[in-house]
Amino acid sequence: MAREFSTIGVVGLGTMGAGIAEVLARTGLTVVAVEVDEAGIERGKGHITHSTARALAKGKLDEAAHAEVHSRISYTTELADLADADLVIEAIPESLADKAALFAELDKIVKPEAILASNTSSLSITEIGVHTGRPGKVVGLHFFNPAPVLKLTEIVRTVVTEPDVVADVVEFAKRLGKEPVVMGDRAGFIANALLFGYLNHAVSMYEQKYATREDLDAAMRFGCGYPMGPLALLDLIGLDTAYEILETMYAQSRNRLHAPSPILKQMITAGLLGRKTGRGFYTYDAPDSPTVVADAQTPAAAADGDVALREVRRVGVVGTGTMATGIVEVFARKGFDVILRARTADKAQAALGKVRKSLDRQVAKGRLAEDARDEILARVTPAVEFEELADCDLVIEAVAEDLAVKQAVFGALDEVVKPGAILATTTSSLPVIECAAATSRPADVVGLHFFNPAPIMKLVEIVETISTSADVVATAHALCQRVGKHPVHCGDRAGFIVNALLFPYLNDAVKMLEAHYADADDIDTAMKVGCGLPMGPFELLDVVGLDVSLAIQRTLYNEFREAGFAPAPLLEHLVTAGRLGRKTGKGFRDYS
Repeated sequence: MAREFSTIGVVGLGTMGAGIAEVLARTGLTVVAVEVDEAGIERGKGHITHSTARALAKGKLDEAAHAEVHSRISYTTELADLADADLVIEAIPESLADKAALFAELDKIVKPEAILASNTSSLSITEIGVHTGRPGKVVGLHFFNPAPVLKLTEIVRTVVTEPDVVADVVEFAKRLGKEPVVMGDRAGFIANALLFGYLNHAVSMYEQKYATREDLDAAMRFGCGYPMGPLALLDLIGLDTAYEILETMYAQSRNRLHAPSPILKQMITAGLLGRKTGRGFYTYDAPDSPTVVADAQTPAAAADGDVALREVRRVGVVGTGTMATGIVEVFARKGFDVILRARTADKAQAALGKVRKSLDRQVAKGRLAEDARDEILARVTPAVEFEELADCDLVIEAVAEDLAVKQAVFGALDEVVKPGAILATTTSSLPVIECAAATSRPADVVGLHFFNPAPIMKLVEIVETISTSADVVATAHALCQRVGKHPVHCGDRAGFIVNALLFPYLNDAVKMLEAHYADADDIDTAMKVGCGLPMGPFELLDVVGLDVSLAIQRTLYNEFREAGFAPAPLLEHLVTAGRLGRKTGKGFRDYS
């Protein structure tokens, strides 16, 4: 039977500590809130008053409940007033020395059975707990900001934390209306350990001028459904806070991917801390404002607007898979004449049937009129011979991810397609320059990485090689906008933007599971509830396919030779065993 917690101490009344105190009081618990001085108490009271006033105005608290919340919280500057607390939650600034000293003092004051919890987001609970005479009763209880709103709590056990203490704190978190996840004591816990490696990688890509801040952020929003792009999120978190978390993670992991990118330190030194100072990766109209304003880095409304665009009226698509037929639909719906080339007449008709089936679904849902569907289909001409693509202004290759096959297609296109036509590949990971090298016109070759399903997904990654001409890039940009897509630009490097950021994060999650640091359900919950991601990493891996994920991760590792990109052995073992995800019914989870 879980122990009862009735009186809770909260030490530290900054934004997080005040939020925790409010959550506790709103649950009906008695709270003793401690600050170093009266000024700190007044600031803490101000946070709680402001937050509960908003809840009252929105109807989330009535007048009686509002009054009760405040009546349940008492304030003090004396730690001795925590003597009768059943649980004390520390929420002071992220200093290991200060936290350790505080826990040593609390250990002398609270009753022997009381539990001591730290709200640290990255520091070692073990190193904090050893400064007490009760390390078995010390846990991490990491709330997310703002505590009254966000549901996730990370409960961190050390190698000596008593199992019943973990179980009791889990039940306590559920009583607060939170979703608790349990993990071992490692820098960053779950959410930050996975999130900040990804954020730091995005900063490195920006620092290397591989992509603009806008394109990095748009790629992850439109390509992965993330609520915010990585650089905008860093501005919200605060670059100084991010730097400290990464430093702590690197000190423990010695993983070079956790070493803060140099530009972070430079920006912090210059006072560019993000939203709180009004400038970070973006410029805001005032400190603490979410409104971004134009600055020297803001790109022009259209890429390369001073470059003459090539005329594109007829589009060829080579391939019969889902990606190929989706691209055919995208262009035909926007009024382009499309030639759909397949290896045989039967395959061409089958591919055309896929396009019809997709359009029929739109008709059935009332999103498309029957006559409009017929007009779209009339624009699509099935073909078998490469020569039938001769008059196309743009030909998009969408065959399997096999470099030899793609090179053969580009070689064939080079022989028949008219001069000045643009040749594009939809590859998601192979070098675009390798396709271009199979032709006599590398300046006309560009990557156009659509995302599946192409008719629905908004993002297209435009990949230019060292040979791609400026007018080809500009034409590709304009075409993407014309067919209703959001184009982002990047260099010809493994993974482009989305896969380069996404798959190392997924690989890190597998390594976390492999180390028995947390289970798959808790890791998925942490990233969905704590970070607002549409899917947890293991859900996503099973959808993508473990074999596909492994192939992409190997490509990234082989290109960058970065130890942190090496595929997790567990991922390799599952693929070898035939557990490939949903398509085989078994992956990280079993599916009926």
